Amino acid sequence: MTTARFIWMTVLAALASLVAVGPAAAQIGGQGRHIAMQMVPETSHPAPASTVTLAFVARPEAGWHGYWKNPGEAGVPTTAHWTLPDGVTADSLQYPVPQTLMIGGIMNYVYEGPFTQFAELHIPEGLARGTELPVTAKLDYLVCTHEICVPESRTLSTVLTVGDGAVPADRRARFDRWRKALPKPLGAQATYQIAGDTFRLSVPFPQGATATDAYFFPETEGAAVYSAPQTVTREGDRLIIATKAEGDVDGAVTGVLKVGPEQGFVVTAEPGTVAADAGDGGSGERGSVWTRALIAFFGAVLGGLILNIMPCVFPILSLKALNLARAGETQAGARAEALAYTAGVVLVCVVLGAVLLALRAAGVSAGWAFQLQDPRVILFLLLLVTGIAFNLAGLFELSAPGFANRATARGSGGAFATGALAAFVATPCTGPFMGVALGAALVLPAVAALAIFAGLGLGLALPFLLIGFVPRLRAMLPKPGAWMETFRHILSVPMFLTALALAWVLGRQAGVGGMTLGLGAALLLALGLWWTGRRQMRGRVAQWAPALIAALVALGGLALVREAPAQAKTESADRLGAEPFSEQRLADLRAEGRPVFAYFTADWCLTCKVNEKAAIETQAVADAFAKANVAVLVGDWTDGDPELGRFIERHNRAGVPLYLWYDSESDAPRVLPQILTRQRLTALPGG
Repeated sequence: MTTARFIWMTVLAALASLVAVGPAAAQIGGQGRHIAMQMVPETSHPAPASTVTLAFVARPEAGWHGYWKNPGEAGVPTTAHWTLPDGVTADSLQYPVPQTLMIGGIMNYVYEGPFTQFAELHIPEGLARGTELPVTAKLDYLVCTHEICVPESRTLSTVLTVGDGAVPADRRARFDRWRKALPKPLGAQATYQIAGDTFRLSVPFPQGATATDAYFFPETEGAAVYSAPQTVTREGDRLIIATKAEGDVDGAVTGVLKVGPEQGFVVTAEPGTVAADAGDGGSGERGSVWTRALIAFFGAVLGGLILNIMPCVFPILSLKALNLARAGETQAGARAEALAYTAGVVLVCVVLGAVLLALRAAGVSAGWAFQLQDPRVILFLLLLVTGIAFNLAGLFELSAPGFANRATARGSGGAFATGALAAFVATPCTGPFMGVALGAALVLPAVAALAIFAGLGLGLALPFLLIGFVPRLRAMLPKPGAWMETFRHILSVPMFLTALALAWVLGRQAGVGGMTLGLGAALLLALGLWWTGRRQMRGRVAQWAPALIAALVALGGLALVREAPAQAKTESADRLGAEPFSEQRLADLRAEGRPVFAYFTADWCLTCKVNEKAAIETQAVADAFAKANVAVLVGDWTDGDPELGRFIERHNRAGVPLYLWYDSESDAPRVLPQILTRQRLTALPGG
């Protein structure tokens, strides 16, 4: 790697020397430096024995870029040469989360837009107020386009005056904004393994946390080939990054895991065992992989079979079966309908599974029924199920092709549509065996995963498939009669219950406003369908006009419904009566003399989530806190809020989790261990 970088830099230097005598030289000389640089102290009046942060705000010209501390296979990191007063010391530069830039097959870790580096300056004790501290930093760095590189140097100076350390509000806001791009401490131990020519990194990362376009920027040289592609998979609460190993390394491997735009975590990985993910070709594990796939397939079939008794699927299946019996199908016709129904179910399941796998391959955190995480899909399902329910209830009759009542029609086209509809409305449901099977599908090869999704569809279609292929079962169905109409009306009840459940889900996702919008849209659709039903009974022309107009207006709600803020969905806040953390709220509660339990968490913090589920959010803790009038404050550090970060740092913690207990008598909080138990928490009010 060092040799490659040397060669590359030699070429760059040669190109730079060429442009120095060519037309570009005038351009470079005429416009000066290609990265505008500014040094900004967080406070100009640092207190003695304190630390002041200096920000180096860099703005590359359009088309130019600067480099991360590990520049990749080319480039040079920034070096800082300090001139400081006696006793003042400076730490190494801190870098924001970088980005990748591949030029001619060479990987660069760069910043193509504005970026800010930081340095901590330590002020010694015993300095009198008013003492001036001149600070000078000479920065040497490389700035490049895709074609040329230019070494630049910049000397920046400022004069600090010893004071009270106060930070102006506007400057604090600027620093908060810049710090958001710094990688945060992960707070958990990662593991890496080099097996053959593969480097695999396992990073603890909660399953529900979002990781978009995840990428590992190694800081340790010699572990991985920078230009090799990285594959990222999720295995439960871990992210697995696999790439080509460069060689053997000893000891820990450090780097930054990027999980979103300007969002990343500092990772330190120790040597260990990282299981081969299913997509890397396997290392003698193929047999077990396909065994797992086979087990998961049968689990999916069983799970799909059980789905048939769910309220959203059972009415559709029942109607189809009864109409098959009523129609007096021939053996060939019954088989054709059964196969068409099965094809519709399996196709929808496989398509949903393929989309799910594609989303995960793109780095999106998604699971089965991923589409239900979008309130617009929930609203659409609510309208669809409402229409089916009113049709079953007899409000109107459906003669148009391609909808639920096609189940009563003869022909394989109707059977196919019915199967597709049954699979689509079944996605909100889950049941035994499904979770394990679909969870396994997400870590298996794509072909095996799609087979498992097909197995889910096969299980869902299995009852109707048996009815179609086994005449004896068809003969056991009740004889057609007037009771079928009553039965159909009865089947509307579980569909209405499904609509009710969807409205509840919509409320959870989009809040009260979203649920109200959904119920209003459903009511509007029902009015249109009722009007259509009245016109059908009277034999009027244009019977469907009211329903179509109402449906179009109701579907307009899809453009209005929005996901509610995450805080509105925090169950812990409901159970513990928790409030969002702020230092002012903490001070108010302390002034009231109330004991306070403050905990700081983040969606990506695995330890936090385990503690919350196993200890904090338990009923025993809620009862104990309520009995002692304990106030609970929650600091959500998911987005790296700098204000919370400063509070956390003041308690000698680099990140979450952080648990603080303020009893009613002492001023200082007790910092609790990072692993909590119910017993420990319930004992807190008693001392």
